[in-house]
Amino acid sequence: MSKSKDWLADAGTDTKLCHIGHDPADYHGFVNPPVVHASTVLFPNARAMETRNQPYTYGTRGTPTTDALCRAIDALEGSAGTILVPSGLAAITVPFLAFLSAGDHALIVDSVYSPCRHFCDTMLTRLGVEVEYYDPEIGADIERLIRPNTKLVHTEAPGSNTMEMQDIRAISEAAHKHDCVVTLDNTWATPLYFKALDFGVDVTIHAATKYPSGHSDILMGTVSANAKHWPVLKEANITLGICGAPDDSYQILRGLRTMGLRLDHHYKSALSVARWLEARSDVARVLHPALQSFPGHAIWKRDFKGASGVFSFVLPASVPEKIKPKAHAFLDALQLFGLGWSWGGYESLAVLVNLEDRKIRKGPTDGAVIRLQIGLENVEDILTDLERGFAAAAEV
Repeated sequence: MSKSKDWLADAGTDTKLCHIGHDPADYHGFVNPPVVHASTVLFPNARAMETRNQPYTYGTRGTPTTDALCRAIDALEGSAGTILVPSGLAAITVPFLAFLSAGDHALIVDSVYSPCRHFCDTMLTRLGVEVEYYDPEIGADIERLIRPNTKLVHTEAPGSNTMEMQDIRAISEAAHKHDCVVTLDNTWATPLYFKALDFGVDVTIHAATKYPSGHSDILMGTVSANAKHWPVLKEANITLGICGAPDDSYQILRGLRTMGLRLDHHYKSALSVARWLEARSDVARVLHPALQSFPGHAIWKRDFKGASGVFSFVLPASVPEKIKPKAHAFLDALQLFGLGWSWGGYESLAVLVNLEDRKIRKGPTDGAVIRLQIGLENVEDILTDLERGFAAAAEV
């Protein structure tokens, strides 16, 4: 096998996923990178130590294992650099700390991941940053919210739980007129289905816990930046002393090899389930961007190459007092679906979501929003289990 991987530039997605990050010729021909456990790194002499004139200087600043994963993510994102952090939430908070200072104003989409909102409303506010939430469907009109001290616009497409689509290119163009940094939580789509930097995003964020891992056993986040913003992101990463572990990096890199195949299965199965739900009279509506009935479908169809396995639906109730009891009955009757946070693994999950913290875009009032993660099980078995849930909810 030739050491040159120039041929990868024109290869298909699954081929790239099989070969990015590590070149076997760099390590005795072994197809996977070594797992390098390191804190201390030795220098050959005092001058080298003073100038740090060698590839590796300390464990927090990278190892061959973590670098292999960073190179793989950069290949997928088209980014200038990637940092690894211990969780998806850290992947959001680190760039916020990198690009925001006391006295700055930040615009955060109101459909944001709930722990991100908690960070903004507590620690970020305490540090002197003014946080303002905006409607996810605002598009280019976000420019009217930008102030002289607005430094960052955070996006998420689709939105957590209610799946609102954002016009990322329009938002980015408006933000860049005022020199704002645009960040995007792109966990749902991954760079396989939405290549964020091509749409004007400066910093793209992923909970690698989800689809890159794929097996519900690793916590990690990745943050990738374009060339303009990479130096600031990298410096913040070093200053904060936050890094990804080599064992976890190896597992995420291993997960990437099959991510394309898994995502395709999630996509097809979830869309089948969503269409089945949409046809039911005991479902108020299905919140899935790939459905033509969904308000943001046109943006999804224009900008995205696919959809993942996560979406929501509204379980209606005749009176408000029955919303939660019906939802609990539905969830408690499920046998195949697990009741647990997170998603992106091989197993199906269901969650009753809480939208009470919304400021601008309120949640539905006619029923409970139940989020589903459609796993890799047979669709027929998934539908049978959902039937159990609907039968139980009908008794309430």
